[in-house]
Amino acid sequence: MDTATTAPAAGERHTAEFLRVKGLAERGVASAQHSLGFMYVNGQGVPRNYELAVAWYRMAAAAGLEQAQYNLGVMYQKGQGVAQDYEQALYWYGCAAGQGYAPAQYNLGWLYAKGQGVATDVHQALHWFRRAAEQGDAGAQHNLGMMYEGGKGIAQDQEQALTWYRRAAAQGYARAQFALALRYDSGQGVERDPAQALDWLRRAAGQGHAPAQFNLGLRYDKGQDVEQDSAQAIHWYERAAEQGHLSSQFNLALVFDSGHGVARDEEKALAWYRRAAEQGHAGAQDNLGLRYEHGQGVARDAGLAAHWYRKAGEQGLPAAQYHLGQLYDAGQGVEHDPAQAAAWYRKAAEQGHLRAQFDLGLRFEAGNGVPRDVAHALEWYRRAAAQAYAPAQHMVGTLIDREDLGDPREATDWYRKAAEQGHAPAQFALALRYDSAHGVERDYEAAHFWYLCAARQGHARAQFNLGVMYATGQGTGCDPVEAYGWLHRAAAGGIPAAAPYLKRIASRMEPLQLAQAQVFTEGA
Repeated sequence: MDTATTAPAAGERHTAEFLRVKGLAERGVASAQHSLGFMYVNGQGVPRNYELAVAWYRMAAAAGLEQAQYNLGVMYQKGQGVAQDYEQALYWYGCAAGQGYAPAQYNLGWLYAKGQGVATDVHQALHWFRRAAEQGDAGAQHNLGMMYEGGKGIAQDQEQALTWYRRAAAQGYARAQFALALRYDSGQGVERDPAQALDWLRRAAGQGHAPAQFNLGLRYDKGQDVEQDSAQAIHWYERAAEQGHLSSQFNLALVFDSGHGVARDEEKALAWYRRAAEQGHAGAQDNLGLRYEHGQGVARDAGLAAHWYRKAGEQGLPAAQYHLGQLYDAGQGVEHDPAQAAAWYRKAAEQGHLRAQFDLGLRFEAGNGVPRDVAHALEWYRRAAAQAYAPAQHMVGTLIDREDLGDPREATDWYRKAAEQGHAPAQFALALRYDSAHGVERDYEAAHFWYLCAARQGHARAQFNLGVMYATGQGTGCDPVEAYGWLHRAAAGGIPAAAPYLKRIASRMEPLQLAQAQVFTEGA
């Protein structure tokens, strides 16, 4: 069928301009054939018809019209009106590019850069980008800047990169404006200039460039180089988020979730978490999982929590891997499976997740979901301890002591690190070492100090030992009232030896002292 002379369908109404151009096209005027194809692509004066557009573009392209060759390449690249065919796109772009048509040179460079329809060839990409850039094509100028910046196909040259970015940015090319903003922000190739960075960011953001909008929102959110302004942050986040920018959607959720500078809005937070999660943002998936696990703004559903944790965990997010491990540990939303719990903990632990490292140590120590292996337990405790996690520091000391896995002095050092962070079991362990001269020289005053620290936090054994020290005057002055008070607390805390010791102390106290001690312990 001759598509060029197909009669209009019943009811079609064409504009006078369309009919005029169609007449010229049918007489073989190449520019009119191209214009007719353009009309069919855009539905301009005629219903949109990609197949007819391709037919008319092909006629004009065969006549050598570079614009038609370019547009025919576009149709093949996009698969509009024809099956997608990168090789045909490459051919027609090449025809137009050889005639000096800058948009075709740019697209030809892009195909070489991406290896579409041809083997990847950065040198050819560079060649065509340069030819288009020298004619003023802003996209090519930006891409040339990127190639100089990254040293792709050419020696890295930050000054040249900056030159091409500037030329594209001056034409209003948003991606180049954003690239300039980042350079002024970091001081890469230019002196750091926050004002210039903001200016270029605003220009790119104002044109709808989502990464620039996000970056501008982030600055207002954090008060970086601008006065903190949550309303402005939300404005720019929303503009980027509506374009599908995941980090903007996630940050919007965080703003509404925390109520940072705005009224807290759990419903909006949930909506943005969900939008980002459904598009694959791992942090949003983890947060959505937490909401389902705890019933925050949604009905509690451990199965859905596991679903979102798994999606984020499979992307490698350590927090989600740890949370999924906890669900397997508890059998919530998934079947109870200690081995699966351990596997997810390990994934998170290997990425440095503190609690996962500690919990994995606990599992190796107990043989829970993994074979019991004290050496592996100690390894994971050490990794968490190196992050200054006091419970892990205490456990390193405990394993060294209990399993005879090292120098007692090293155990003392770990107990001290945890004790100085206020960890009561470590404070007790350190006091006991000073009390018994294990790994340190005996020092009753130091023992008294650390027992007291732990006892004040409710550590029953520390309370008992502290009471004994006050009763005997060891490391401190003899004080029956203090002794009675701490022994009373220890007895209430379940230390069997405290009750008989308390009776002996009470039998030796003066009535007035005993009355004082009993007042001291009331409500304790």
